Amino acid sequence: MTDKDDTYWREKLTPEEYHVLRQKGTERAFTGKYWDTTEVGTYTCRGCGEMLFESDSKFDAGCGWPSFDKPAAAGAINEERDTSYGMIRTEVLCQNCGGHLGHVFPDGPTETGLRYCINSLSIDLKKET
Repeated sequence: MTDKDDTYWREKLTPEEYHVLRQKGTERAFTGKYWDTTEVGTYTCRGCGEMLFESDSKFDAGCGWPSFDKPAAAGAINEERDTSYGMIRTEVLCQNCGGHLGHVFPDGPTETGLRYCINSLSIDLKKET
């Protein structure tokens, strides 16, 4: 699905979603829809619907963004080196559409030791019924 052009994404996404998913933007901390959500379900990519994270891997990192300790499945996300803003970080992207999700850090409190810090604008919660 990474073959979609810019016009496709601008028509599909809101301006805010487009900024995060396609231009690698970041929403302000503590403002996103899911930063403090505890509802049970599956988090999918807002761009393409790919399953990314399960609610049982979500935790409160105190950072103001939804945080997860692992992807829903191996290969659900891609990682790339990000040296923007004078920092060295690991960017995470949807493996299906290439949408920017956020970053992963090696400071998570669970057995994985990882904290996937994800923008609410890049995900959608499919609640378990």
